[in-house]
Amino acid sequence: MPFISRPHLIALIVASMFFMEQLDGTILATALPSIAHSLNVDTISTSVALTSYIIGLAIFIPASGALADRLGSRTVLTGAILMFMTCSILCATSTSLIFLACMRTLQGIGGALMVPVGRLVVLRGTAREDLVRTMTWMMLPATLGPLMGPVVGGFITTYLSWRWNFYLNIPVGLVGLLLTRRFIPNTRAPNPPRFDLRGMVLAGGGLAILSIAAELFSHGEGGGVLVLGMLVGGSSMMGLYGLHAHHTDTPLLDFSLFRVPTFAISVLGGAASRVAVGSLPFLFPTFLQMGAGLNAAQSGAVTFIAPLGAIAMRPFVPATLARWGFRRVLMANGFSAAILFALIAGFHKGQPLWTLSLILFVAGMAQATQFSAYNTIAYADISKQRMSAATSLYSTLQQLMLSVGICTAAGTLTLTHILRQHAAPTLHDFSTAFLVTGGISMLAVPAAACLSPQAGASMSGNKT
Repeated sequence: MPFISRPHLIALIVASMFFMEQLDGTILATALPSIAHSLNVDTISTSVALTSYIIGLAIFIPASGALADRLGSRTVLTGAILMFMTCSILCATSTSLIFLACMRTLQGIGGALMVPVGRLVVLRGTAREDLVRTMTWMMLPATLGPLMGPVVGGFITTYLSWRWNFYLNIPVGLVGLLLTRRFIPNTRAPNPPRFDLRGMVLAGGGLAILSIAAELFSHGEGGGVLVLGMLVGGSSMMGLYGLHAHHTDTPLLDFSLFRVPTFAISVLGGAASRVAVGSLPFLFPTFLQMGAGLNAAQSGAVTFIAPLGAIAMRPFVPATLARWGFRRVLMANGFSAAILFALIAGFHKGQPLWTLSLILFVAGMAQATQFSAYNTIAYADISKQRMSAATSLYSTLQQLMLSVGICTAAGTLTLTHILRQHAAPTLHDFSTAFLVTGGISMLAVPAAACLSPQAGASMSGNKT
């Protein structure tokens, strides 16, 4: 591999894992009716194929860093890819919904270990001055996967079979497995602390319950009492974990990391932005079909314009941060979601579709800049000894805030159409949901303003 450095090669390997995990989280959304017909169940019941994946993903994300410290990063990644591939094959051959749900849960566990541990490998193996460029390209699949999922899933389900959505993981997984065994170092902590099993039960269980509640709420399933009960139960478990962590020397999720200003600001500012990002895949396809009169396939194709904008912007992110620095870029870009969501909210049937496509393209560019910066500045002042704890906590909070985005959007839709006494959400209700989630994203601006002007200068190269 003479044309690519080892750190960049490792980043590409990890990026392929990101893509596989992110794609698999959304690819089945358009295949549920086909799965229901094949397994002789009703379509609503098949949503368990989505929520069961979230359960495995949520429970094991907090444990990812601790397992890598104990077993070694290459060992964990190899096991995660093997589990993901094996469960993909078993999902594809499922003849019952219960079996499919069980395999999707195990598949989610594999995904939960791939992403944070892969990020940890990159952080440990990349010099700080190269981290912006490396993280910029490594995080591209996180943008592409969720938006490509419904498009790819719809195409495969229509022209092949829903089972091929799972078989798609096999060639990607095999390549990732071979490259992992060849190039990923098996780094581990010399004296890992005792594994926090109680913390895993509380944090993983709480996060899983909250994620499932968000999924049920976004699909209008489960009933209000059940969803509310799950929100209360999940929040309570997370609260109990907070008390547990305060009295534990080596907690699974180390909240003392919030004493590091760059990490805390990245989490808080990124959380506000992720509320908007989490709501977009839920709100936008239905909004397109109602507002522009598009069918499902057409709305999926339009949605894919956003990642094209992200791809176009990626090469310019390092230079942008080098010229302006993290603080100014994050403050200026913090307004982007609110402005762009307001423009989407104002779209109406009869308006030229190219204007909406342009908005989405710019939104993709803004998103690429925002999250490349947040995902890098978070680790600017984290020591190598605390890097695994930082990746576990950051990944856990990422998952939680994306779920909050779905809940916020779905809650706004529900509340507005009830207050207006509509039988179902209207185009105006969707516009309101866009304005609410976009407004929340603006909280990223005061968070970014708390950064020092020199924050992350060793990473960005900014000297002003």
